[in-house]
Amino acid sequence: MHKILLTFSLLFFIQIQNNPVISWSDNYRITWDNFKAKPPSNVSAVATTASGITFGFSIKQSDARVVSFTTEVYAHFYPEESWYKPERADTHILGHERLHFDITELFARKFRQRISVLKTTNDIAKRLKVIHKNINKELEAYQNRYDAETDYSRNVEGQRQWEARVKRELKVLELYKSTK
Repeated sequence: MHKILLTFSLLFFIQIQNNPVISWSDNYRITWDNFKAKPPSNVSAVATTASGITFGFSIKQSDARVVSFTTEVYAHFYPEESWYKPERADTHILGHERLHFDITELFARKFRQRISVLKTTNDIAKRLKVIHKNINKELEAYQNRYDAETDYSRNVEGQRQWEARVKRELKVLELYKSTK
């Protein structure tokens, strides 16, 4: 049996190599201590969360036919690219930033769900890449909508509604949650 291994590590926001990452987990919530980047002085924002979906897959072939594939999907937080302004930050803003990371996990779950129904075919690599591209577009739109509807955390009621929404959606996709 001839084996070809294809691996792609694609990130949504930014591609970072050799920098530490924090994988999303039920048991760990990011804190301000995780935000390691220096805040820019020329922006009014109080904080930025850099997070994204890392995706890899391998394909096993026999002759010219794909016989199986495996995937890995992770929701990652990038401390070296995330920053905050301590003099203006508070626990409410931290909650807003945490939800950005939770939203990344939500879309990692949606990605895993879509992968779970795929059949092994010779064009599986192409199909996986298309799903990844689409999920990242959806994630970006959702993150932007979240910021707009919460006015970047300033709309307290909107923030509460989004927290409840994301919590419900994560629960619905519990079967696909990150395990690392």
